[in-house]
Amino acid sequence: QLQLVESGGDLVQPGGALNLSCAASGSTLENYFVGWFRQAPGKEREVVSCITRWADNTNYVDSVKGRFTISRDNVYNVISLQMEHLTLEDTARYICKIGPYWGQGTQVTVAS
Repeated sequence: QLQLVESGGDLVQPGGALNLSCAASGSTLENYFVGWFRQAPGKEREVVSCITRWADNTNYVDSVKGRFTISRDNVYNVISLQMEHLTLEDTARYICKIGPYWGQGTQVTVAS
C-alpha cells in the first residue's frame, strides 16, 4: 500500500508560479507510472501531466504545455509539478496518482 501526501497548493495571482509536491511512502516509487490530475468545481477530473517510470517520457494536456513541468525523484519518492504563468483556468484541486493510488489533493486557486 502506497500513501501519498501532496503539498504546495496556494492562492496565487494570475501569472504567478507554484511548485506542487507529492511525497510517497510505503513502497518504491520507481515501480510506478505517475501523474498529476486536477478537478475544478463542477468539472470532470482531467489528467494534467504524466511521467514514465524512468522519466524518459512526459506528457501534458495541451492547456498547460510550455507552462508546467513534471518531474520525479525515485530516490526520495517525490513527484513534482512546477507550474508557471498560472491562469484563472488553472484553479482546481490537484491530485497525484502513483500507479493505482490516489492522493487527497492540494488546492490551487488563481485569483486577482
